[in-house]
Amino acid sequence: MDTQAAELLQAPNFAHISTLRKDGSPHAALVWVDVDGDNVVLNSAEGRAWPANLRRDGRITILVADKENPYRYAMIRGRLAGEDHETADEHINAMAKKYLGQDEYPFRQPGEQRVRFTIAPEHVSVHGG
Repeated sequence: MDTQAAELLQAPNFAHISTLRKDGSPHAALVWVDVDGDNVVLNSAEGRAWPANLRRDGRITILVADKENPYRYAMIRGRLAGEDHETADEHINAMAKKYLGQDEYPFRQPGEQRVRFTIAPEHVSVHGG
């Protein structure tokens, strides 16, 4: 992973992700983002559209802009490399700490099951650095 891209992923910057719907049209979402080595890590709740899209067609584009200078951003095109439920709750709590300064994710819904996605980058570019 490019050092500048990793810095953008490690900071509390939001990610704009794009996946493909069944009909081939794009679906975009704003999400929290993390990095683990060379991989990008995302977290969601079961039942949402973008995870279903990602499972069906493993391709994803992730754009992370520097909140202090949105002209500096990283674009990552990658593929689903893995998912797991076992570490998802711990991960979303770590993300709540990163983005909200809270020890636990405060937006959990009753019965919600979290899932942690690992994305393997295929192409990374940084702009405005």
